[in-house]
Amino acid sequence: MNILQINSSARSTGSESTRIADAIVARLQAANPGAGVVRRDLAANPHPAIDEATLGALFTPADQRTPEQSARVALDDALIAEAQAADAIVIGAPMYNFGITVQLKSWFDAIARAGVTFRYTAEGPEGLLKNKKVFVALSRGGFHKDGVSDSQVPFLKTFLGFVGLTDVTFVYSEGHGMGPDAVAKAIAEADAQVNEAVA
Repeated sequence: MNILQINSSARSTGSESTRIADAIVARLQAANPGAGVVRRDLAANPHPAIDEATLGALFTPADQRTPEQSARVALDDALIAEAQAADAIVIGAPMYNFGITVQLKSWFDAIARAGVTFRYTAEGPEGLLKNKKVFVALSRGGFHKDGVSDSQVPFLKTFLGFVGLTDVTFVYSEGHGMGPDAVAKAIAEADAQVNEAVA
């Protein structure tokens, strides 16, 4: 098994989403001895956001790109290759202002490429990153699960499904801004969800 772990918290230490992602990966490794793990910390090594130069590079035929354009596209190519090679993808996704982090959005923008990770057909779009298991570790300061304030999960389901990642398990850790008792409960509940998700 090849495991890809994506950490998107801005915190280098003390991140609950990273803690949960680490726990999921540890259980996957225990269940699959010899499994390889690629960890990408998007805060420590942020991926560049899409800008006009990036779009110019992506829409220029490969044999006509400048060295700078080729180098920029190669950054995205590396992330796509990691996603393609993975059997399981574990994403740490804290909620910042009701959405995902800018770091995670840049990763999503990098791996979404027409003809590579998705394609348009006469019947509509088809995701090409198929037959992979995805776990998403969600950490929140408040309580949002299944509520109107949770714009994170609908977006994640839509994007992941668009590129073919439809087997997705969400692990929730909520209430981290609600005091020590709520934090302890959130951690315990998240750990129980991890144990259930990766039996």
